[in-house]
Amino acid sequence: MRLRRFTIYNRLILVLWFFLPSILIGQSRNLLSGYVLDSLRRPLENAQVTLHPDNKIMQTDTAGFFSFTDLYSGTYKLEVRRVGFAPSMHAIALEDIDSLITIHLRADARQIDTVLVNGKVAAVDNLVRVESSAMPVKIITRREIELMGSRRLDEVMKEQTGVAVVNDVAGGSRAVGVQVQGFSSNYVMVLIDGQPMMGRNNGNFDLSRISVTNIERIEIIKGATSCLYGSDALGGAINIVTRHGAVTPQAQASILYGSRNIVDATLEAETPFAHQRGSVVVSGNYYRTDGFNTDRQFLDNESTTFPPYENYSFQGRGRYRVSKKGTFGLTSRYAARKSTMINAWSEDLRIEDKQEDQELSLAASYDHSFSSALRSMSRYYYTRFHTQMDASWLQQEILAGAESFGQQAHRLEQQFAYTPMQALKFTGGLGAGLERMDEQSLDERRSLNTAFAFLQTEWKATERLLSTLGLRYDYSNAYNGRLSPSLGLQYQLHSSLLLKAGVGAGFKAPDYKMRYQVFFNPAANYLVVGSDRAKQIIEAMDASGEISFKNTYMLNILDNNLKAEKSLSNNIGLAWSPSPKLQLDASLFYHRINDQINTVVVANGTTITSIFSYRNLPKAVNKGFEVSATYQASRSLQLSAGYQYLIAKDLAMLDSIRSGRYPYNQYNNAATGEYRESRESDYWGIEDRSRHMLNLKALYTYQPWDINLNLRANIRGRYPFQDINGNQFIDNADAFVPWHTLLNVTLEKRIFDQRMTIRLVGDNLLNFTNRNMLGQPGRVVLAGLSYRWMKD
Repeated sequence: MRLRRFTIYNRLILVLWFFLPSILIGQSRNLLSGYVLDSLRRPLENAQVTLHPDNKIMQTDTAGFFSFTDLYSGTYKLEVRRVGFAPSMHAIALEDIDSLITIHLRADARQIDTVLVNGKVAAVDNLVRVESSAMPVKIITRREIELMGSRRLDEVMKEQTGVAVVNDVAGGSRAVGVQVQGFSSNYVMVLIDGQPMMGRNNGNFDLSRISVTNIERIEIIKGATSCLYGSDALGGAINIVTRHGAVTPQAQASILYGSRNIVDATLEAETPFAHQRGSVVVSGNYYRTDGFNTDRQFLDNESTTFPPYENYSFQGRGRYRVSKKGTFGLTSRYAARKSTMINAWSEDLRIEDKQEDQELSLAASYDHSFSSALRSMSRYYYTRFHTQMDASWLQQEILAGAESFGQQAHRLEQQFAYTPMQALKFTGGLGAGLERMDEQSLDERRSLNTAFAFLQTEWKATERLLSTLGLRYDYSNAYNGRLSPSLGLQYQLHSSLLLKAGVGAGFKAPDYKMRYQVFFNPAANYLVVGSDRAKQIIEAMDASGEISFKNTYMLNILDNNLKAEKSLSNNIGLAWSPSPKLQLDASLFYHRINDQINTVVVANGTTITSIFSYRNLPKAVNKGFEVSATYQASRSLQLSAGYQYLIAKDLAMLDSIRSGRYPYNQYNNAATGEYRESRESDYWGIEDRSRHMLNLKALYTYQPWDINLNLRANIRGRYPFQDINGNQFIDNADAFVPWHTLLNVTLEKRIFDQRMTIRLVGDNLLNFTNRNMLGQPGRVVLAGLSYRWMKD
């Protein structure tokens, strides 16, 4: 019996050995790949491509690329689907050579609510779409964030064209703020799912507070967006859209560990329920770092310029379709951070400050479709932010200062979207908000009551022309009413060339901290006093002998006289796609700001170095241009680049230099010994603004091993840090941060049927640091892995 089985086995081997070459020759394996584009030949990401009859499914990447390998010759059908576009079916005859095809999807007129610029999908809990803004919009997808290996929002933003991340020294090194086309963080609104976030440090919103956990995409609007969001969006907006709409139960765990004992750990889970009528997404993130010291020349090794901290954040989002036409949504977020920082100049001069931040936000929405043309969205939002800071002299065991600040807001909004015809759409709404601020240094709690109404019209007058007209009215009990109009135009010059232009007005009302806050920074030994209280407090300090110099003229100007800021943003640009592999964009921008709020020294103390308050500058301007390009060199290699040139100047400063007013008429260069009268050409511009910023990126995918290599270089030209020669404006003799390059790399390998990802991250590989860049660490190397479980 054994002999017979052995003989049969050997015969079978001989037969296979004889016929296998001819089988392989007749059934050679081929590659089918291609690009999915919209009607303007722009790549469509996350399009679902299904191969029939094999039923293989792929999703397109950021370049719209997909690929199926190991296919036999024969006839196949490709089914392509994308939200907001009409589905497409294609018959493909695959021969004995690899095939590369291009598929164009047409916008589905029946889904006008979800058809957006660049093929992006609107947030499900908000009818206001950032892509409808008259100003330029940049979308960062979840996959792009993963490929960066970023942990916090500031790390994502600093790699974007036209965006810079800077530290606010007055914020005690804890305020890692964003700058967009020359607008500082004070003028850029940060939102989560269309709702504004609170908790600014000296007007600066700290982006490092926000984990990129559970982020579906980030939407950046450059320029005045008060028409969409009201005050605080004078210079732009960053809208964070969280994950939603689970279609299958899944969970993910990830961890990164590396330099400075950085730990970034995340747990996520999402699932549909009630037969797909509902879905829920929950996530939690823990982050910690030892901090770092970029000023070892003046601070000892125990000191940090960026504090060690621990951060916890938890998010949840759920949706439930209560009826055929109605969906209820609920979102919640809680975050807490504790940090401790020591500044030690000598054994006797050592100060420790501790800060604890807490943030809670709750939001509810109800989405109802009355008909295919009329849709409504009701939204309620509550947020509370609280921070507590205590500083102590360690050697003397004396409390140096303490501050407690709290801010909360209620907001109710009703939105409508009406599409009477295919070429015309109206989006409008109205709402009201109640904001309250409490602080130890205030004699009472202060409230800000607001009401607003807005209307936006999208009209496609011809096949080539699309216009967007927006109008918003905001009213507050402190600054009465403000009207913010905007106009955007898009004209299709050619099938591959799109002209875009926009103009928008913005405004920003001073917050209550600028008007009423009294804040002492013991580490830097300065005092900040709100403009409405400056005269009263400084006169009281003067009476008790605590003032050595008092600027009476400036104090009289400031007294109850701080005005709301106003801006007018202009933008014109071209989008050109000469081929499916190449995308080019270029734009010019000009932002004019009136009554810009700036800090000013109003007094010097006998023990306190400087006392600051806030004043209006008559006029300022940010102007320049941006260019960007993306090139799909091959199916494995994508190259991209972006460049911004920026001039940011206070025009009133030029007037002061021109008129020869003291001290603006003094030019003193200590390095060269030159001393003369100032000229207009000496004025460099506003602090923290680089004239040149360049981003370069190469993304390489080695498909046989499923490895992604993402190499990025962020090059920033020199920029002024502060005035050091005493003439009150920036010139070449002042302190500058030099030209520098931040080289980042992420290596990603997927295993176990792409369920597990191994990730190696290297940030600032060239190890650039500068004592005036408090928030930029040296070289950081992290390694970690993530695992995603998904129910089949």
